[in-house]
Amino acid sequence: MSKKRKIVSLVVWLALIVATLAGAILCGTGQRAETIQETMRDAVLHETNKVRLFGLLEVNPAVISSLVVVGILLAAALLIRIFFIPRFKRVPGRAQLLLEQLVGFFTDLGKGNSPHRYRFLNAYIFGVGVYIFFGTLFELLGLQVSTTHGNTIALPAPLSDINAAIAVGCFSYLVILIGGISANGLRGLGRTLKEFSLPISMSFRLFGALLSGLLVTELVYYYVGLSFVLPVVIAVLFTLLHALIQAYVLTMLTSVFYGEVTEAPRPKPKKSKKQLES
Repeated sequence: MSKKRKIVSLVVWLALIVATLAGAILCGTGQRAETIQETMRDAVLHETNKVRLFGLLEVNPAVISSLVVVGILLAAALLIRIFFIPRFKRVPGRAQLLLEQLVGFFTDLGKGNSPHRYRFLNAYIFGVGVYIFFGTLFELLGLQVSTTHGNTIALPAPLSDINAAIAVGCFSYLVILIGGISANGLRGLGRTLKEFSLPISMSFRLFGALLSGLLVTELVYYYVGLSFVLPVVIAVLFTLLHALIQAYVLTMLTSVFYGEVTEAPRPKPKKSKKQLES
């Protein structure tokens, strides 16, 4: 890069920084109907900003988010199965290669941790991993809904609600439990029940990671002086990072524990005649 280009790029960056600071100073902090404590408390508990489901029930916004995410994923899976998979070629294109890599990643993850029983495990960790990833990215769309109090809020990620995180953790534990019983009967049941804290750790790890990103973003957006450029960077980085990490962590834990409880017991070595005589 020439010296002239470096000077031009430096001037452009300085102009952007000055414009951002000027906008923050001119806008000030503004006035809010809620304090920052009330805003962050409602982001966790959803006591105030509730929405109506089909005009009948008052529910947390995350319930609407989960229904939308599940509907989008089911529609996408149906379209891929009908229009895309029958056109697979021996030499894959970019889209086919991306899909094959995604399926292959979860297949290798399940088979590597549970080589003896992995077919159902592969399907489950693929489904829950895709749901966590795209469910976390869903909040970047910023879809607006009206609350029961007439306010407008953006739909959050489904798993930012503690109830959704507990449901995913408990369902993953149920999959592990059923796999252990089907593979080893009462022995598998005992192995699974030993890890009685597993659904709690899964749920709160998932909820805590996604909630931390939500609270940081809420904090930045609360102050108008910080709501220039910075929220975009924070929202994208936090959301993308949490989507990748949490999808990998939960699928990895599920496949590891599933492999442990479904592993066949090792036969005891038979003693030789010499050892018996001695």
